[in-house]
Amino acid sequence: MSAKTLFSIIESSGHPNASELYNALGMKETKITSMRKAIAMLKKQQPDFIVAEFFYGYGNNYAGVNISNLDVLLYSLQKYSEFTKVIVLVDKSEFKYVDKLNEIIKLHDVLKFPINKERLQESLTR
Repeated sequence: MSAKTLFSIIESSGHPNASELYNALGMKETKITSMRKAIAMLKKQQPDFIVAEFFYGYGNNYAGVNISNLDVLLYSLQKYSEFTKVIVLVDKSEFKYVDKLNEIIKLHDVLKFPINKERLQESLTR
């Protein structure tokens, strides 16, 4: 059986470095620094997991059509990798908005900052 693959989409300094955990679980991590690059990678490789931060659109570029920074990625998953499990990392103050993403694609898990590595491991192994 091949190793599970994981895209770690790092858009801020708050994203936890969980590389040791991923390695311990036998996962192959690909670090990606933008949604645009993540979507391009989806066209080439369909990961088992995506771990990404959620940023709600407070009247900025995301307002209106999009909820957050993750919308376009989730729509791309519908087309290119519908079985990828998405783990969203979110600030407690924005947690109330995350559930709207389930209307696009069912999220595997939502973890609030600060991220507990044991909780992340549990999410990755179920």
